[in-house]
Amino acid sequence: MVKIKFAIPKGSLEKNTFELLEKAMYRLRGQERTYRPVVDDPEIELKILRPQEIPMFVAEGSQDLGITGIDWIRETDADVEVLMDLEYGRVKLVIALPESIGFNSLPELFERYWKEGKIVRISTEYLNIAARHVKSYDVYKKWFKDEEPLVITPWWKRGTNRFVSIFLSFGATEAKPPEDADAIIDVVETGRTLEQNNLRPVEVILESSAVLIANKKSLNTPDKREKMLDVMTMLKGVIDGGKKLHIFVNVKEENLEQLLNNLPALKKPTISPLSAKGWYSVNTIVDKQEFLKLLPILRRLAQGLVVHEPQLILPLEDIPR
Repeated sequence: MVKIKFAIPKGSLEKNTFELLEKAMYRLRGQERTYRPVVDDPEIELKILRPQEIPMFVAEGSQDLGITGIDWIRETDADVEVLMDLEYGRVKLVIALPESIGFNSLPELFERYWKEGKIVRISTEYLNIAARHVKSYDVYKKWFKDEEPLVITPWWKRGTNRFVSIFLSFGATEAKPPEDADAIIDVVETGRTLEQNNLRPVEVILESSAVLIANKKSLNTPDKREKMLDVMTMLKGVIDGGKKLHIFVNVKEENLEQLLNNLPALKKPTISPLSAKGWYSVNTIVDKQEFLKLLPILRRLAQGLVVHEPQLILPLEDIPR
């Protein structure tokens, strides 16, 4: 029996990940007590890791599948296959400046500080993204060409341009300015924490969400590929199921054609005759966001509307073979 190793994230993505797996009908035990919870599928071996680590472990092949954020794939530059967006854990990676300094952008701050011979200190968990982004500014190229910003951690330093010093943050990044940093690069959901710490976002570097990733070699190994696509199918079924409604209505025969013609969402309904002569049952799947637009037509032409939220819609035709 071939097993796939599946890394799931600790921290901010953890709760939603377990909920997703349970909705996908995977039964889990021990996640509160161990980093190796047991799943009721004997072909899957779970391990809980930090989302920062998962891209590299998947890229190197010690894990076959993983759930992490797009931000950490970009930060680690991991060579992985992104299978699908899981549509939770949505955050923005932003540059934020203290309200007190009055600058509207990081380049504006750079220009002023460098003219005065000052060092700009940036605090972040995203050292690689920060260094690349700083180097992409025209003002940086004008002053320093291709020189690498100085990146500082407790264990090592790299780069030579001390006029941009990027410090590794171990969390609570928004607490660093103004004493320990002039700017931060950090993830935000609502921006409320920044506001409470007198910081203002001035630029969005990237938008991130949780994604399912795969090791490329494992994905091309036939036995593992089949199991990995099974997992993908179940997770996609949950995502798609959350966007749909399953509706059942009864309709008179004389209204049937008009109902179908007026409801473009009902492209492939199931139509069954009822025991009462001249009546039909119609059941189909519609988008949640369209349902309220459809309701007046259903109310006018049909009777006995029943609505269910499907737990899973398995899009078998959309999954690679």
